[in-house]
Amino acid sequence: MPDQNNRIEELNNKLEKLLGKQEGFAKELMSLYQEIEALKKAGGGIKEVGTINPSPTKEEQPQMASSPANEPIKEYLQEPIDAPRPKQEEPISIFKQPKTKSNWEKFIGENLINKVGIIITVLGVAIGAKYSIDNNLISPLTRIILGYLAGLCLLGFGIKLKVKYENYSAVLVSGALAILYFITFAAYSFYGLFPQIMTFILMLIFTVFGVVASLNYNKQIIAHIGLVGAYAVPFLLSNDSGSPEILFSYMAIINIGILFIAYKKYWKPLYYSSFIITWLIFGSWLAFSYAYNEQRTIAMMFSLLFFLIFYATFLSYKLKASEKFKKSDIVLLLSNSFIFFGLGYGLLSESETGEQLLGVFALGNAILHFMVSLIIHKKKLADNNLYYLVSGLVLVFLTIAIPIQLDGNWVTLLWAFEAALLFWIGRKKNVIVYENLSYPLMILALFSLFHDWTLGYFDNIGLDQGMSPVLNMTFLSSLLFVGAFSFINWLNTNTKKENTVAPNNTIQKIMSFAIPSILLFVLFMGFYLEIQYYWETLYIGSEIPIVEENGYDYLKHNTDLRDTGNIWLINYSLLFISILIFANIKKIHNRVLGIVSLTAGLFAIFVFLTMGLYTLSELRESYIDQNLSEYYEIGFFNITIRYIAFAFLTLLLVSLYKLIREPFLKINFKIPFEILLHMTILWVASSELLHWMHMAGSHQSYKLGLSILWGSYALLMVILGIWQNKKFLRLVAMILFGFTLIKLFFYDIASLNTISKTIVFVSLGILLLIISFLYNKYKNRISDEETN
Repeated sequence: MPDQNNRIEELNNKLEKLLGKQEGFAKELMSLYQEIEALKKAGGGIKEVGTINPSPTKEEQPQMASSPANEPIKEYLQEPIDAPRPKQEEPISIFKQPKTKSNWEKFIGENLINKVGIIITVLGVAIGAKYSIDNNLISPLTRIILGYLAGLCLLGFGIKLKVKYENYSAVLVSGALAILYFITFAAYSFYGLFPQIMTFILMLIFTVFGVVASLNYNKQIIAHIGLVGAYAVPFLLSNDSGSPEILFSYMAIINIGILFIAYKKYWKPLYYSSFIITWLIFGSWLAFSYAYNEQRTIAMMFSLLFFLIFYATFLSYKLKASEKFKKSDIVLLLSNSFIFFGLGYGLLSESETGEQLLGVFALGNAILHFMVSLIIHKKKLADNNLYYLVSGLVLVFLTIAIPIQLDGNWVTLLWAFEAALLFWIGRKKNVIVYENLSYPLMILALFSLFHDWTLGYFDNIGLDQGMSPVLNMTFLSSLLFVGAFSFINWLNTNTKKENTVAPNNTIQKIMSFAIPSILLFVLFMGFYLEIQYYWETLYIGSEIPIVEENGYDYLKHNTDLRDTGNIWLINYSLLFISILIFANIKKIHNRVLGIVSLTAGLFAIFVFLTMGLYTLSELRESYIDQNLSEYYEIGFFNITIRYIAFAFLTLLLVSLYKLIREPFLKINFKIPFEILLHMTILWVASSELLHWMHMAGSHQSYKLGLSILWGSYALLMVILGIWQNKKFLRLVAMILFGFTLIKLFFYDIASLNTISKTIVFVSLGILLLIISFLYNKYKNRISDEETN
């Protein structure tokens, strides 16, 4: 206890010392606050600026010195430590520099206002000129002279200001150039004051001056307002008196100036503006003012001229600077080419002579692009992307020329081979542009093949000049199409690792699946349609007129031919899927193909068990009845064909059995397949039972025979389930026996005689007893199996 009391007293002494120190700190803090307040009052002008936040008032300041010594320590530590400190602030306002103009203010004051001003000035001159023209205030010659004086004065004033105010001077020069353009155009087109040669010379001079000025100032604004703005001149003064030849010649001169500027500077906004405005004006004229018979030559000539100007404009800088291609470049080049082709195609289609030249026109486009690509490649004027793009246009227009000039299967074959060639170049030469160009050609070739199939296999049926089976152009087209796509698929499969340009976009990923899918589809359908066409031709060829005793006559066909054809179509489908599965197992080892073939195999089995067995029963009934035997030979092949079909079904089941055990499939389908196998065997056995009972003349096949068969097969499945320790087989057997009993009580006994009922009931009863005996005898084995 004494030691504890001493320790407490020692701690109290330390506490009193600390409280004393704390009180001293509080006094020092208060003196600092008072000094700060005095300084603030001395600099009253500074306080009004608001750069220093006001300090707490005396009422808000903590009174630490008066705190009693025995209060908790936290009250002494609360306010002084958290007291506000003066912020690091900007220099006092009296030392601040005046604020500079913001960027927006600079942009509006120095750039935007002068451009808006010159545009408004030009519009004002145009409106005033139009008003004077409409009201005949001044003579035409005076109008032209005043216009030239206004333009030249503005031009001289702009040039004079170039040294000190270059940007402002550029705007004035461009406005003056636009005025000189429109005055010259008006003098020739509306008043006839200038001859044609003089007008073109003046416009050429203004264009050269605009080019030189824009290059000298290095300002796009001159080219925009002076050249592109000149497009608006004919429309501002238009009174429907001008001719399209003059308008388009005027526009061509402007575009030639843009071509030269583009070669020097490649100002893209200038090129874009000129491109859009030119084709809009030309297209509007075609839509609203074009006279079909009188102006077709003018339209073709100027559309070609504009196309060549923009083509040269686009290529000039690319060839000079070897600049890398961008998406916008591709869009521009393709847009220019296809706008010209579309306009030319439409103009030529208007006349009979032009329609015969459509293929030549498309071929001419291809030749033009080919010459450009050849020059680029031989002289190595630009990067490979430009060469590939122009070469791609060659192939595109060749592709378009094919269906225009040719018809029939040649279109399909040329497109398919062209797609294969492009894909080969794209993969082997690592040129992704060519590979991308091959994709639309593949789709075009596929749809063209669909068209060929429609014309060959459906429209020709029953015609005297119909195709001969197998040896026909349609089937040959299918085989050659398969050959082309086999080559493409081989490249797609075997060159991925070598190709540095791996599929990296959605289209390429889709096509990597679409190519083998198209190949398999066409390979299957090529033979399928040929088989169908053969039997359908025989069916239509079997037509005979039948005249009854009452004089009523009609046409009759041998329906056995159509049924036989349907069975062979099913047999072919089973064989095709089986071969595909075996090829995948032995060579390809592709999981996706395995899943597809497994799904197709299951669907083919379902079709066989439903439509196939029903068609086989129709052939059997025809053989038994012999209704039209006096007209057609109905032989024993109606019976034997069912066993040929069973052989194809067996082949497919064997192939599926091997497929589901392949490790690359990665699907546990063994139990479902075994159930499917037993159901298929039972279904076929039931059909076979019905077949031979009908052949024997029995009328109880659907009742007596099926019930006994199903019960017996259920017993067999129970035995197999116990023997092989497969519970699912025993469960399926129980379900099958349940269906058999339902059939017995709700269908069989309704029309069976006493003997038949006795046979069915006794047979099923014995089968049930046997099943029960087996369960009792092997109950320990079944129990151990379930435990395991």
